[in-house]
Formats: sequence, C-alpha cells, structure tokens
Amino acid sequence: MSPSPRPSDADGSRSLPALPPVTVFLTVRDEERHLAAAVEQVLAQDYAGELEVVVAVGPSRDRTREIADGLAARDARVQVVDNPTGRTPAGLNIAIRAARHDVLVRVDGHSEIDESYVSTAVEALLATGAANVGGLMLPVGTTPFEEAVARAMSSRVGIGAATFHTGGAAGPAPTVYLGVFRRDALERVDGYDEHFVRAQDWELNHRLREAGEVVWFDPRLAVTYRPRGDVRALARQFFRSGQWRRQVMRHHPETAGLRYLTPPAAVVGIVGGAALAVVGATAGPTWLVAAAAVPAAYVVGVVAASAVVGRDLRPAARLRLPVVVATMHVAWGSGFLRGVGRKVGRSVREEPRQGHAAVLYPDPATPSPDARPAPGEGRHHRLPAED
Repeated sequence: MSPSPRPSDADGSRSLPALPPVTVFLTVRDEERHLAAAVEQVLAQDYAGELEVVVAVGPSRDRTREIADGLAARDARVQVVDNPTGRTPAGLNIAIRAARHDVLVRVDGHSEIDESYVSTAVEALLATGAANVGGLMLPVGTTPFEEAVARAMSSRVGIGAATFHTGGAAGPAPTVYLGVFRRDALERVDGYDEHFVRAQDWELNHRLREAGEVVWFDPRLAVTYRPRGDVRALARQFFRSGQWRRQVMRHHPETAGLRYLTPPAAVVGIVGGAALAVVGATAGPTWLVAAAAVPAAYVVGVVAASAVVGRDLRPAARLRLPVVVATMHVAWGSGFLRGVGRKVGRSVREEPRQGHAAVLYPDPATPSPDARPAPGEGRHHRLPAED
C-alpha cells in the first residue's frame, strides 16, 4: 500500500502520490555552537511535503535556549518545547509528543545532513514499511587525533561489524543511526525508555524488532558525526557506552553476543596477565611471568591492525590510531564490567496523541498479529542474531 494519490488533474493526467507531512525532532542542551546550523540544514531540505521542526531544550549553561527561541521566531515551522530533566530519552519523548505529524525524523543538535536526507529517508520508509529507517554515522575529524578516532569508529578493528558504523548493503539491521520512524510503531512500544541515559537508540530498536517490526539500514542516509578530541574525552565516552550496553543486556539478556563480550574479556585478560606477570617477577613462581604474553599479544595485534586500517591516513593520525583503538577497547570493556549499578525498568508514558492523519505503508514490514510471535517467543526464535 502507499499514501493516497492526489486527484486527477483537469486534463486527465495523474499527479505524483502526496508526500506525508514530516516532523523533524531533536533534543539539545549546551549546544549553542551547532544548533542554528543543524536546524537551518533541516529547514533547507528539498522535501516537497510539509515539514516542521520540534526542538526539546534542556537546562543549559549557554545560549542554547535563546538560539532555539530565535529560530522559532524567524520560522513558523520551528517549535521549541522544554525538557526539564535535560536527559536525552526524556527530551526525545517530549519532542515526539509535541510533534504534529506521523513521520518522525530524528536529528542531533550537532548533526550535519545533506539537503536530500529527509526525501531519501521518507522514500525508503514508504517503500519498505519499516518502523525505523536509518543509515550511517559518518565520523569526520579535523585534528590528527579526531581523524584517528573517525577511522577507528568506522572500522571493524575499532568498533566491530555494526553496519551503521562500517557500512553495507541496504536491508534489515539490528539498529541504525538516529532514525526515521513511523509514529504508530513508536507508540506501540511506548517510545524511548527514559531509564536508558545511553544506548536508548539500540534498546528502542531492539524492542521494535521484538514487536515484529523491521529496522531498515539504508547506506544513502549518512549523517556527519564529530568525534571526541582527546584521549580523556574518548575514554569517558566509551566507558559510559560500555556501562549502558551492559544495562541493555541485563534488561534484554537474549541480546548477549560475541561482539559485546569480547572487550570485557580482553580487559580481564590484559589486566590479569599483567598482574600475574608482576607477581611472578617479584614473588614467584617465575613461570607466571609467561602470563605477560597476553597483554603483549594484544598490543602487537592492535598495532598491526591499526597499521592496516590506517595506512592511508596522514602520519600524525596514523601514529595516534593504536592509542585510539586501545582506548576504545579498554574503556568500553571496563565500563561493561563496571555496569551502572542500578536496575532498569520501563518508564511510565503519557497517553499517545490523538488525531494524526494516517500514513499507509507496505504490508511486508508490518505483519498481521497472526504472523507475529506469541509474547516471549521472539526472544528465542524469531530475532536475527545480534551483530
């Protein structure tokens, strides 16, 4: 099925099918440097249908709210709402509730999209009937360190085989970057879980797939991402990501996979091997010194792999790449081992907004209730393996 076509023209010819109205939504805090450019890129989209922008603004220490209000004053398509907690998932849910339309396009306050992003995304959404369509996180650095981070974040050596990082063919995927959603699918699973301060995208996409929906990767949808600029910031980012990925696994144990268990196992091996080697060298037995082979092998492996994936980088970035890769691995694995130390449960949501015009999507990606698994079955039999 597809959206209802426009009436025939007077000469008997038919117009193209009407494009559904779209809400682009984002949540921001302390984003004065990039917010205006991000929203202006949305307003400059070549999308032929109706478009609005909803900005949820959290408590900020800079001019973010002033800039958001200025954007709304200059363009009636921009609506600003409050996000009192400042937390990302809460802000996203607030923006979604304020949105007037049923096709919901998520961007970030510092994201960079090309002028055809919304058109391409809506085309894919209507063609596939997916609950969420998204594409690539495209990291772009300017300093040698940022360039090294960008390369590590788009290679299997640094971050694994996730298609939204490394690319691939269009098709169903466990998760995608940002996303373009059908409102009915989001409301069916109660939107973002506000307990997940991080990893809320991955967790939402898992629940969508668990509900029988499709998450669709389209490599044409590339969004520029600005990497962290120093080792400390990178380590903090990946440590927290590891913490929250463990929390997702705790809440959804069926998602455990080799990709997520390898970094914590590597941290245990590196630290354990180094500790045993020190004990062997200082107190004996001396054969324990052989355990130093584990961290040594890791260092050699990282250096060798970095030399391969970074061979076309400029020398300053190439030299930093092994440090970046090791920082990502060790920080993420350490965060996973640490966890966040608190139980996750579902948040209470407001009732869905009523009165939205329906958008029709193809049947294959929205199977009938009979085609969906019984509660609990999908966790063990239907879902594809996690990458």
